[in-house]
Amino acid sequence: MLDPMTSYEEGAAAFHWKVPARYNIGTDVCDRHAAAHPDRVALIVEEADGSVRRHTFGALKDASDRCALALRGLGVERGDRVAILLPQAVETAIAHIAAYKLGAIAVPLFTLFGEDALTYRLGDSGAKVLVTDTANRERVLALDVRPTILCVGGGTGTVDFWDALGAAGGSFVPIDTAADDPAVIIYTSGTTGKPKGALHAHRVLLGHLPGVEMPQEMFPQPGDLFWTPADWAWIGGLIDVLLPSLHHGVPVLAHRARKFDPEEAFALMNRHGVRNVFMPPTALKLMRQVPNPPRTALRSIGSGGETLGAELLDWGRATFGLTINEFYGQTECNLVIGNCAGLMEVRPGAMGRAIPGHDVAIIDNSGHRMPTSQVGRIAVRRPDPVMFLGYWNNPAATADKFIGDWLLTGDMGRQDGDGYFWFVGRDDDVITSAGYRIGPGEVEDALMKHPAVAMAAVIGVPDPVRTEAVKAFVVLQDGQEASPELAADIQEFVKRRMAAHAYPRQVAFVESLPMTPTGKIRRKDLRELP
Repeated sequence: MLDPMTSYEEGAAAFHWKVPARYNIGTDVCDRHAAAHPDRVALIVEEADGSVRRHTFGALKDASDRCALALRGLGVERGDRVAILLPQAVETAIAHIAAYKLGAIAVPLFTLFGEDALTYRLGDSGAKVLVTDTANRERVLALDVRPTILCVGGGTGTVDFWDALGAAGGSFVPIDTAADDPAVIIYTSGTTGKPKGALHAHRVLLGHLPGVEMPQEMFPQPGDLFWTPADWAWIGGLIDVLLPSLHHGVPVLAHRARKFDPEEAFALMNRHGVRNVFMPPTALKLMRQVPNPPRTALRSIGSGGETLGAELLDWGRATFGLTINEFYGQTECNLVIGNCAGLMEVRPGAMGRAIPGHDVAIIDNSGHRMPTSQVGRIAVRRPDPVMFLGYWNNPAATADKFIGDWLLTGDMGRQDGDGYFWFVGRDDDVITSAGYRIGPGEVEDALMKHPAVAMAAVIGVPDPVRTEAVKAFVVLQDGQEASPELAADIQEFVKRRMAAHAYPRQVAFVESLPMTPTGKIRRKDLRELP
């Protein structure tokens, strides 16, 4: 946690980590508040029908204790994986807190994932129990990999979530975990092959706190209320918003929305008096299109995933009376660079400066720091409490992520003489679209399952709203003819199997793909095609 400070330099010089040897996310974000202030509101949930329910820390503790007992009754032990396929909802928070207090490992899953994406993540993690709801029940029951299902709303083939909590008897004592014990696996896509599960320890929450507090203008302040449209299955929703807010005893607004509506976002914030938001750049770009936007009660706006330009910053100041503070990180090591208009100059196009406590540098391929203003690899030095433990069951990929003690972000950048970092580009083929990082390998795997597709490759192409869109180059099977109808069928096929943000918005039919002598796709050549 950052101490009060009047300048970035003061805070960076005075900062030191306070990570205890024994620490548990669940007891930290819930139980200690329930003991001191049981009636304090933790979650404000606006349901799809417009009804609003408030949940206190005391109620959250009781429900998460019962959930932990229910999970234990289903065979979950310390170190077992509990997958959570739910939208922003009180049950999502309950399941996470219960898993942490039980010493299990939470595996958040995006509700818009298709069957292939879910099957792989459930199988790779070896999840023993999946917590979901009736909206997702049938497609989960149809998967080849199916753990025990704890379902909000129940149904054939599942255990009813609330019935199980009601039947859970006896007292629950949280497991005593070390700060370095595993707590959560968040899957992230790479450039080739299958997604990788970034395994984080309980300490990851403490590591995130400075990177939340500084861009959110020294969060928390009296009266704060945090909301994000980002799904809690992603690190940006879960550990940038939900868990840090609960750590500080600040309520979080939850809202079920399958698609982002910019006008509704303004209305939602005003209905509840939201004070703090994490808003992905794509959401901001869509909100910018709203004519005559209403004033809000916002105190701070953080954004990450793509670089903000001067135009978007100017719009933010004119619309909200605030400077949008950009921050930077990735699933494996998040919130390590950021801005804070109250403490330092925000320079358009710059990602910000290193968050106090993190050693971030521009290095060369040998792990040496680069001179000022020279382009190199953005890297973070270990040990660092926000850094992942490694990729789940993938030691080779974990080793490849480092040069010595430097974790490689996969991005290229430069650092100016005042310590500001500037993004230059990626040194891999990951596609950044609407704030999501999409690995082409997983999309290509889905494309190859379409009966008309013989070969496929995907790249990111410029998009005015999403920054990049997925474009697929497809070689058809013999006897298949290219047509707009076939392109639309391929798009829908991938959307069902992957997710709405990952399907190719453009499909180009080609006779062949450019390949290296060893059979690898030359994506650079694809980018030069019309």
